[in-house]
Amino acid sequence: MQQALEFPLANITLHAIGYGDATKPMILSLHGWLDNAVSFQPIAEYLTDYYILALDITGHGLSSHRSDGAHYHLIDFAYDLHELVDSQGWQSFILMGHSMGGIISTIYASCFPEYVSKLISIESFGPMTKDTQSSPFQLRDSILSRLKAQQSEAKHPSSIERTIEARAKIGDIALESARLLITRNIREENKQLLFNTDRRLRTFSSLRMTEPQAEAFMRNIQCPTLVITGDKGYESMRTTVQKRLDWVENLTTAECDGHHHLHMDNPQPVANKIIVFLN
Repeated sequence: MQQALEFPLANITLHAIGYGDATKPMILSLHGWLDNAVSFQPIAEYLTDYYILALDITGHGLSSHRSDGAHYHLIDFAYDLHELVDSQGWQSFILMGHSMGGIISTIYASCFPEYVSKLISIESFGPMTKDTQSSPFQLRDSILSRLKAQQSEAKHPSSIERTIEARAKIGDIALESARLLITRNIREENKQLLFNTDRRLRTFSSLRMTEPQAEAFMRNIQCPTLVITGDKGYESMRTTVQKRLDWVENLTTAECDGHHHLHMDNPQPVANKIIVFLN
């Protein structure tokens, strides 16, 4: 059982999918970069004791894009999340994120620990970082990428099937998982296929946090935390987890068979780890 949800906020409208019984404990779920809410459909089938509220993050899926002239900054996603939480009067919930959604979840749980009862991060463990000296070059690249995007024509999908195949190949993701994501990420207008995702999301970040900043956020996480990595996921992710193990006080780590989207391609073992953790 799933419900299409819509949350009008002050300047944007966020869309979401609710999986299961809304009277059960809620797991608020945030997908990865360029994914969308259906990212959590496969795993929701195994988490039947919980209500999975899977959000389309701003600029993704069916949710609003940023206004003209605006851009996407990681910390603004945390703002959007709290505006949603505040508007709905949610007091305590489980927070789950995959990849970019895991980064946002980590930042949010650090800033608003009183709202997050437990934190689950899949193929993600805190903010991506760069050293301080790289900042001028990071900002330069960001500005140039934004100008380039602004001056170029938007690319449209030629066919749904080709887009699914390309997504599966580029993302190292199963074909059926790619099909789920693409189905929500493409619309047809006047016999033309268009992407729902805001193409400004593909421009470079203006700044990366430094490692000490990431550490400060993660050391302020107060709830029990589970980190799940795929044995064939990003090697950099497994390295990051090992390096940051002592940054989160109440931490459980787990590894499952799978690539970066293991919660879609191999959902049952991932769900089993989550169930054990939540119980």
